[in-house]
Amino acid sequence: MCQCSILYPAKTKLSLPSLKQNIMTHSHFIIYKPYGYLSQFIYELKRKKKLLGELHDFPKGTMAIGRLDEDSEGLLLLTTDGMMSEIIRSKKVDKEYYVQVDGIIHQEAIEQLEKGVEIGFNGTKYITKPCKASLIREIPAFGTRGKKIRDERHGPTSWASITVNEGKFRQVRKMTAAVGFPTLRLVRVRIGNVHLNDLQAGEVKEVENFQIEI
Repeated sequence: MCQCSILYPAKTKLSLPSLKQNIMTHSHFIIYKPYGYLSQFIYELKRKKKLLGELHDFPKGTMAIGRLDEDSEGLLLLTTDGMMSEIIRSKKVDKEYYVQVDGIIHQEAIEQLEKGVEIGFNGTKYITKPCKASLIREIPAFGTRGKKIRDERHGPTSWASITVNEGKFRQVRKMTAAVGFPTLRLVRVRIGNVHLNDLQAGEVKEVENFQIEI
């Protein structure tokens, strides 16, 4: 199977059947979604939530490509191009997460994660697909999270890298819990070829294109 690159310039031209002369321009962003923010711009329930629009003055029509849970952090792609959003979300793109877990995770647990583990999904049991997982020996240099992880007196923690190409609800958290190491902090660091790099929590970077290998 060959690898195809999806390259979308910042000013994408779309031919509309009824308006052939109309040219639409699109904007694309890479952001570090902080802990405690929803991956959306509108929240209609009464309880106040932190939304992406508080991070930057995004153009009208900007949407998140996929999502990160409120209590997860890291790389999130935003665009005004609905067609591009649909294409990326529909493909099996690798997503890499750095996960801080409760306890010192060992190689046996890593191997279990790689083979697939049983988690709950939609009220049934589900076996996750094989994935890539590894121990992280050095503590990642992320900034302090908005909410303290927990008191260090409660025991040691450790970090692992987990790369999946499926996205069941809270999947990575359920996977680490299934092997006996509950997730304390979860940071997405990569989507396809797009990396978080040195972005800090809440930082927004406008880019000319995304290049995703499928």
